[in-house]
Amino acid sequence: MALEVFHKDETLQMRRKLIGQSCRLFFSRDPVKIVRARGQYLYDENGMQYLDCISNVQHVGHCHPSLTQAAAAQMDLLNSNTRFLHDNIVLYADRLAATLPKKLCVFYFVNSGSEANDLALRLARQYTRHHDVVVLDHAYHGHLISLIDISPYKFRKLEGQKEWVHVAPLPDTYHGIYREDHPDPGQAYADTVKSLIDEAHKKVSLLFIQELSDTQHCIFPLRYVREAGGVYVADEIQTGFGRVGSHFWAFQLQGEDFCPDIVTMGKPIGNGHPIACVATTEEIAAAFTANGVEYFNTFGGNPVSCAIGLAVLDVIEKEDLRGNAVRVGGHLKQLLLQLQTKHPLIGDVRGVGLFIGMELVKDRASRKPATEEAAHLVRRLKEERIVMSTDGPWDSVIKFKPPMCFSIEDAERVCTCIDQILRGC
Repeated sequence: MALEVFHKDETLQMRRKLIGQSCRLFFSRDPVKIVRARGQYLYDENGMQYLDCISNVQHVGHCHPSLTQAAAAQMDLLNSNTRFLHDNIVLYADRLAATLPKKLCVFYFVNSGSEANDLALRLARQYTRHHDVVVLDHAYHGHLISLIDISPYKFRKLEGQKEWVHVAPLPDTYHGIYREDHPDPGQAYADTVKSLIDEAHKKVSLLFIQELSDTQHCIFPLRYVREAGGVYVADEIQTGFGRVGSHFWAFQLQGEDFCPDIVTMGKPIGNGHPIACVATTEEIAAAFTANGVEYFNTFGGNPVSCAIGLAVLDVIEKEDLRGNAVRVGGHLKQLLLQLQTKHPLIGDVRGVGLFIGMELVKDRASRKPATEEAAHLVRRLKEERIVMSTDGPWDSVIKFKPPMCFSIEDAERVCTCIDQILRGC
């Protein structure tokens, strides 16, 4: 039986009545009602096509036929509680292990990035027997209470910082305390982490790092946190699965020998299907087992979820989406850098692969964030049927994180529109 379809105004009215108002929509003043999608394109109720520069969750593209076929076939065969023995979960874990350092060889499957990060917190505390946590300023690790407590992006608006949470400055060489003119900003930012660990009397359980939120000099805080008996958690929920192009995981940008103690995965792992994962070492997993409390997750790693996860890995490989991220992401970044030479409003362009930020500023001398101008640009792009979002502490960064099938033509279209809009500002 076909589902009832409402007019956009009716849908919006019903949403306002039935859905919590804290669950906000993109373009809340005039939301786009999306009824179908394919690849990097969204379609509204009138058949209007929008270029999607937001949906890093739909990693290999919206409604990829290989994924829908894999999901339907497995669902038609079996979907069960994960405590039954089944091939898919071990096949999928084995495929993921092949992308990671050999040390990261034990996997726990869950349903969301928040669940993954919460479990990482539990694993680290059980292994280290310490409670304190070091995080980066402005970080967001999930919506569970345990993660709100370690997410400055959220807790500053709520109950504030707990005494066991230590916030290191964001390693930002554009706005941060150590900028591009510093002789060694990476070491300087790492030293701030060491100071926090020392203040905590070396009783830190973990350092939580959102990969690509930092500079490329994380090897120093890795050493410092391990010397204090803590572990390093790489939050790859936004950046993993080849988005950076040159590597499968963003932490691998630190070098071949760089290996976190725990890696968390979410968002793109299932291309929109609710699956997430924690990878860790045998030693950390053994300490978690030794607490005597069974861990199980009813749906995490179920046969359908793992079939979809395997199909995502297949598409990434068969369609060379990492190579596409290098080619298209590099071209997009160069186009944005060219726009920067023409428009003083563009203060900085940074990022790698198909994870790029363009920061707008009132003027380049003061670097004052241009929050209103960024919001205006996003609204105008929507009028050109391109959906984009802002990010950063001041919502002044235009964030590019499209599906990985994004093309050279898409990049050129976006940059042409940005150029035209900024010329009118």
